[in-house]
Amino acid sequence: MAKAEATVEELVGMIERGELRLPEMQRRYVWRSTRVRDLLDSLYRGYPSGAILLWETDEDVPLQEFAVSQHKNPYQSTRLLLDGQQRLTSLSAVIRGEPVKVRGGKKLKPIELLFNLEHPDELYVVTEVEEDGADADEDEDIIQDEADSSVDELQRRFDKMTFVVSTKKLGQLAHWVSVSDVFKTDEDAPFLERAGVEKISDPLYKKYSQRLARLRGIRKYVYRMDVLERTLKYNEVTEIFVRVNSLGAKLRSSDLALAQITAKWRQSLGVFLEFQQTCADTGFDIDLGLLLKNMVAFATGQSKFLTVATLPLETLQSAWKESCRGMEFATNFLKSNVGIESPVLLSSPFILVTLAMFGHRRDYQIPPAESDMLRNWVLLANAKGRYSRGSSETLLDQDLATIRQGGGPAELMDRLRTQVGRLDIATEELEGRNQRSALFKTMFLAFRASGAKDWRSNLSIAIDHSGSQHKLQFHHIFPKAVLKRGSYGSREADDIANLAFIGGKTNRVISDKEPLHYFPPLIEQAGASAFESQCIPLEAELHDVSAYKRFLAARRSAIAQRLNDFLRIDAAGVQARAESGKEH
Repeated sequence: MAKAEATVEELVGMIERGELRLPEMQRRYVWRSTRVRDLLDSLYRGYPSGAILLWETDEDVPLQEFAVSQHKNPYQSTRLLLDGQQRLTSLSAVIRGEPVKVRGGKKLKPIELLFNLEHPDELYVVTEVEEDGADADEDEDIIQDEADSSVDELQRRFDKMTFVVSTKKLGQLAHWVSVSDVFKTDEDAPFLERAGVEKISDPLYKKYSQRLARLRGIRKYVYRMDVLERTLKYNEVTEIFVRVNSLGAKLRSSDLALAQITAKWRQSLGVFLEFQQTCADTGFDIDLGLLLKNMVAFATGQSKFLTVATLPLETLQSAWKESCRGMEFATNFLKSNVGIESPVLLSSPFILVTLAMFGHRRDYQIPPAESDMLRNWVLLANAKGRYSRGSSETLLDQDLATIRQGGGPAELMDRLRTQVGRLDIATEELEGRNQRSALFKTMFLAFRASGAKDWRSNLSIAIDHSGSQHKLQFHHIFPKAVLKRGSYGSREADDIANLAFIGGKTNRVISDKEPLHYFPPLIEQAGASAFESQCIPLEAELHDVSAYKRFLAARRSAIAQRLNDFLRIDAAGVQARAESGKEH
């Protein structure tokens, strides 16, 4: 294995000229803009940024497109990028000022970053850590948090940062400049003039010029490259790719499985991405890894990727075909029978795999009574976080085994009951929960079923409203800024009983006002039912910050009852049976 070095500028040029290509084994570009921001910040400070793994080959290897544009390469000999795609794609997009292709190349998304000419010299830590290496596009977070901090507080936070993801307001400030615009020219004058620096004698002239030069210096950052020999074959390179990424824990198991599958089934990535896009077009933007897990489940009866490398090509192709039919059933059942029209409302996407297998094993012929029971299982498994506790793959495999052995919704419900105990939602079960809880998504479903609407526009709450003023957000009824003044921390502010669903414009109008002040005019305008539909107590004495804990207790009780009504559970009956069982 040869060693080499190349600057960021040289690597970006290789991508643009088509001299550096992506093999089919690679996953798609998945980085959030915040990850790109942190990469730029690291390079700006000269921090280590890993190595690049390449393979020089004359072999006719299946390729995929970079997420940024490339010229056609007239030469057969090429360099394939095995490790470093996310970094180099990000840098190419920012330095060239080009958008990246997402959703199978059918959608363009700009990566717009701003650089703070007035950034502090010391580091302000903003690094975000993703769970299980699972990156996602930002617009997948359909139910968003609101910015109920004051404008001044937000501005103070941004002023501590060197790079930020662009916003319209920040972009209008003189000392924030577009990173891509800086890379497009070596002239400082446009940025200095915009910042009000007109003379060399201005003390800011030297400071800003040095910082702009340091930013452009990212192009000269040197990456170490490991280059695999031409004599290696595609299957062996795939094994190297899997081993390198396994040791570094850089990719998920599904990404490594994709490499093994595409090595055996050439040109299969396009097949997978085509079906993924078909699902996205119907509202279910499903991670490619889940589609592969579903295929493995259909091929082997279990969901783990451990044996994928041993599966014959014919088995993979047959399982893929059947798994697509199963996934179509699963998404249609969720939308039409359950009222879940997007995977963002699922506590775990593994529910899709269970539904897909169930439909397949029943040959898609399901009696009405069994369909109703299956609906109830989906809602309860979703609310209780069936696959969000403990070893999720093991739990999924248990349910797949139940279905494989002829079991139905009743048997699936028994497994759920064994796992979580009582199936009703007890008030105390809501204590300490926040927006990451499985119950949060069920709370949205229950409120929507009760006719919840935005308090100003009177639009029914929905996850697919267009326009920033109507886009669904979760609102802190007692805003964080208000609770902070009352000595409550962020964890207490994020309590699930302090969250409601409203549109973005309403959220911004409320901002950091106390409910004692903003409730009365909204109740007069929207009516008490708009608040009752979201289980918000209307007693004025509970709307003062001094009564915050009593407000939470009252709303928790109301939410628990609403969830049980939505889930068709007689909580009193469940408790009575539980007490009867204890007596015997």
